[in-house]
Amino acid sequence: MKIKFIPLLIVQLFFYSGVNGQELHLLAETFLETLSPELQKKTVFELTSEEREKFYYTPVYRKGSTLKEYNEEQQTAALALLRASISSEAYKKTQEIMELENILLVLENDPKMPDGSAKRDALNYHFWIFGKPAQDQFWGWRFEGHHISLNFVASEGTLVSSTPFFLGSNPGKVLEGEQKGHEVLKKETDLGYALVNSLTPEQLKVAQFSEKAPYDMFTSNHSEASKLGHSGIKYSELNSEQQEAFKTLLQLYLDNFEAKFSKTFKENIDKGGMQQLSFAWAGSLERGEGHYYSIQGPTLLIEYDNTQNNNNHVHTVVRDFENDFGEDVLKEHYANDHN
Repeated sequence: MKIKFIPLLIVQLFFYSGVNGQELHLLAETFLETLSPELQKKTVFELTSEEREKFYYTPVYRKGSTLKEYNEEQQTAALALLRASISSEAYKKTQEIMELENILLVLENDPKMPDGSAKRDALNYHFWIFGKPAQDQFWGWRFEGHHISLNFVASEGTLVSSTPFFLGSNPGKVLEGEQKGHEVLKKETDLGYALVNSLTPEQLKVAQFSEKAPYDMFTSNHSEASKLGHSGIKYSELNSEQQEAFKTLLQLYLDNFEAKFSKTFKENIDKGGMQQLSFAWAGSLERGEGHYYSIQGPTLLIEYDNTQNNNNHVHTVVRDFENDFGEDVLKEHYANDHN
């Protein structure tokens, strides 16, 4: 089934309501108002619910309501919230990732889940609202399905957390059909290769921690991300051209965030200093073979892995060691509120 993204209606919604990307509670309220009581019950959870810190990027049973349950008005309102929470480039990636389900449906001959439901469905993407969306309250929301898991916390009309932020692509590169040659996460692949292949043999010995890439990202879908054992090569150990390549790769991931949040997130990284960041690689330097890389710092972790399905299956994630799921800001909020 093809996804109806209705971009014109979304643009009209923004224009006529006067809502911008930092007034998310208004979009969330509008979305919830379109839902029936039954769909609202499936969609809304307490902010303190354990459900809020669960995330999956594989085809599994999920709570939350889905795009395939929505009528056109509800889809439009739901996708308006998504569009306002991320960058236009990231929104485009989510559309393309969802469309890949139609390719997998054919390649895998219409696979089924254990309960008989469709394993591949371009509309089987879920929405959750956590807490009550309001200008003066903390609340959160999530958009998730196969190869997408985007988690948000907002307050005062502004995003205060946008991690974990997972995007994946299977196939990584479409090998046949109308979309042959298309790569949703092509830049993530190309810029990683560009940086690792710019290293001298001596630098590569520091950056490459294994000649074999891991089967998946080390943090997987763990609710709490731990710092990785491999350190890689520090930013300060790169020459000026390599440092520019490093910054370009880093910015690619930051550019997936909504603009204001992206700026704040980058400022927090800069406080620790670029010198504290490192780049690590595992696997082959040759295209088409299994490979992995990470960017890690005191608060930041980015992971990229491409090893599954004959090295044509990409996973990427951005984690915040201190503030995944808004943990840091919510702890401070609850402590102040209690006092």
